[in-house]
Amino acid sequence: MSDELGLFTDPDDDKPGGRSARRKPKRRRKTVLWVVVALIVAVGGVGAYYGYQTLSGIGSYEDYAGQGETDVVVEVRDGDLVSSIATTLKEQGVVASARAFTEAGENDARVTAIQPGFYLMKTRMSGEAAVTRMVDPKTKVVPLEVKGGNVLHDITGVDGKVVKGIFSMLSDASCVEMGGEKKCVTPQELRDAAENAEPAALGVPDWATVDFLAAPKPNRLEGLIVPGLYSLKPGAPAVELLKSVIETSVTRMQGYGIPAGTKETGFKPYEVLVIASLVEKEGLEKDFGKISRVIYNRLKVGQILQFDSTVNYKLDRPVVTTSDEDREASGPYNTYVTAGLTPTPIGSPSRAAIQAATNPEAGTWLYFVKCNKDGTTCFSNTYDEHRQIAEKAQREGVF
Repeated sequence: MSDELGLFTDPDDDKPGGRSARRKPKRRRKTVLWVVVALIVAVGGVGAYYGYQTLSGIGSYEDYAGQGETDVVVEVRDGDLVSSIATTLKEQGVVASARAFTEAGENDARVTAIQPGFYLMKTRMSGEAAVTRMVDPKTKVVPLEVKGGNVLHDITGVDGKVVKGIFSMLSDASCVEMGGEKKCVTPQELRDAAENAEPAALGVPDWATVDFLAAPKPNRLEGLIVPGLYSLKPGAPAVELLKSVIETSVTRMQGYGIPAGTKETGFKPYEVLVIASLVEKEGLEKDFGKISRVIYNRLKVGQILQFDSTVNYKLDRPVVTTSDEDREASGPYNTYVTAGLTPTPIGSPSRAAIQAATNPEAGTWLYFVKCNKDGTTCFSNTYDEHRQIAEKAQREGVF
């Protein structure tokens, strides 16, 4: 191996020669070593400097003046640090530099508490103006909130009052005023997308695709949007909005046990989702585990479910009880005349309902009925016992 720098020169190689001849290579080696050390320090220092800039989000400093110009929607993602938010604002033209935002907000504790979601900002804002706007609660687009038992379509009560369904709530949450004009995705646009778009375009998971395609079109997204808050991108088209919501919902369901937790139930993940929706509608949360067991027990012995909630689902009514005429009408959602589960869920099942459906309480019950005015359910093994409990509840004005 060549040693042009003299790093590995043996002093004995200088023979013949005296003491001074042997010192030359040593001095040369020391000089080269110091040069190498200096280079390492210099390169390391430059790397550390740029690394610090990257991690701290400093970079160059430029700033706009004023409150901004045109409206723009900015997304803050889950886990974003202040430096990440600043970079996003810079990339979307809100601020002139990430530093303008980070330095303007370094003494404002509210900046570190900015929550994930969409914010209506303006382009070419000063760092100070951007901070002021980002921490203003009115700037954040109000998320969609879905609750347990919500259904896709509007429901009209006996008093004529309309309870908005998920499509209408989603439409309301999509509204934003940009450039002086209010823009919303209409409920009809959402219905059209739900009924006609391909499963993948809507974010429908593989485990639900077959049943989704076989379901009645107006109801095929039912149950795939579980309770919770959903951040919506204003101005996005109907298909994109639905996909963002369904993908978030599917992720939540995975945490609740669908599809992984359904393997021991004997039913497909989609069928377990249907069971969970029935559980949600048929009683209080404290009784979910037992209601779920009744459903499994009835399906096992081939007994029809006979749930008023399934009949009312197609009637779009909020009441629990049904008439003889209602119960005698034919249809796949009438579990008084049609055996087995309904073609789709009948509402949005909560985490508790899904967990009850994947892990029902042990028992041999086949019947249940609301037996107290607080909504508590009583369970029984025989029809005679069930009838006695129901008659007592009627006498006491429970239903």
